[in-house]
Amino acid sequence: MSSLNAFLNPVKVENKEVIVSNRFQDEKGNPVPFIIRPITQKENEQLLKKHTKRDKRGNEVFDRTSYAHELTAMAVVFPDLKNAELQQAYGVLGEAELLKEMLYVGEFAQLALAVRELSGLDDD
Repeated sequence: MSSLNAFLNPVKVENKEVIVSNRFQDEKGNPVPFIIRPITQKENEQLLKKHTKRDKRGNEVFDRTSYAHELTAMAVVFPDLKNAELQQAYGVLGEAELLKEMLYVGEFAQLALAVRELSGLDDD
């Protein structure tokens, strides 16, 4: 019989540093990493619901792109994507919009992959 203790005390998944670009550098010229956290299933379900709409015929339509953008932004701990000064510097409102403006395509893809992996979505 399995030990209930394993479920009462699961191993905590730590936040992870991810360098997605050499464009973001500190004073010494070192790349500054993004810090991401895992996304829970509860948070995922809220995003799924938010990005699933019904069309005029009553069919469910899922906006996969908006979902992926918001999922990635939700996982970013640093930089603080909610920071008004940072959003203003890029001329956008909202965390997902900020990421889309800040990052090049490959950088965003690398960050999104790291978020999926940390959250257990790309486990083999």
